[in-house]
Amino acid sequence: MPITMPPLTRRRFLAGSLGLTAGAALTPCVMADSSDRLIPLDPDRVALLADTHISGDPKQFVYGTQWPGSPIKPDEHEGVIMADCLAHVVRDVISQNPRPGHAIVNGDCALSSGHSEEYREFIRLLKPMREAGIIVHITIGNHDNRTRLWQEIPGLKREQVGRHVGVVELPKVNLLLLDTGQGDLGEEQLVWLGDRLGLPGKKPILAFAHINPYRRPGTRPIKGHRDGASLLQLLTHRKNVKALFYGHTHNWTVERWVDVHMINQPPVSYCFGKGDPNGWIDMRLTDAGGDLELRCINEKHPRHKERHRLLWREG
Repeated sequence: MPITMPPLTRRRFLAGSLGLTAGAALTPCVMADSSDRLIPLDPDRVALLADTHISGDPKQFVYGTQWPGSPIKPDEHEGVIMADCLAHVVRDVISQNPRPGHAIVNGDCALSSGHSEEYREFIRLLKPMREAGIIVHITIGNHDNRTRLWQEIPGLKREQVGRHVGVVELPKVNLLLLDTGQGDLGEEQLVWLGDRLGLPGKKPILAFAHINPYRRPGTRPIKGHRDGASLLQLLTHRKNVKALFYGHTHNWTVERWVDVHMINQPPVSYCFGKGDPNGWIDMRLTDAGGDLELRCINEKHPRHKERHRLLWREG
């Protein structure tokens, strides 16, 4: 199963399920905030985060544009304090009305290699979101360590095929959360995925995996995971799959592979390209597709509130 952090409700939480098992369906619920206003949680609205890269030090600063071969001049590098970025995103997510019923952190929660202190800080920063009633799901990235993350979230170890994979059922779509933390999916996970995609039913499927399936150009070219071609072949031939969401490249693009939507999520933390946006994606699901809105941490960024409408392919 995917790593799932249930809400930490200080007040009344009305839901049919907490989404901790495959086949869980969330019903609309209501949460009261500190001002005693009733704020609905929308099960068809999902906050999409990726690449938070949280350090054990809440003041840790990183120049994202500073890497071997970077074209950025030494005196023009851009960087961020990662904890401040995630804190801003969390505040923005819970300020929405209605609030997203779910949030997905699509890998690379940690800065280095998934140390316990990094996860403790990561969990601390997400606490207001969970207190607001939002269910948080997490995929594994190449900077993460499953064992240490499990230790910091007792009771949430749900493992299949040696990886963290699973299904989250929403009213309009099913989410498949995959594990590319080892740089690939692996044969067992590909078989598991093929079995799930072959199950009867017409509900659209959206897949999530941290590492990009094919090479991404840009300021810092990033090659895809080792069995990306196998994943793409599987997704394109199963018409119930409508989109793949991934992070890893610290870039924001919306494109297609054949007729499958491919969404490269922006980082919450630092960007590789100077002037690129960081933040989160507000996804609102409809019967026919999904509406995406980029929510930049820098609200003056020219791409803040950029919108894309995804229409699901037939089948």
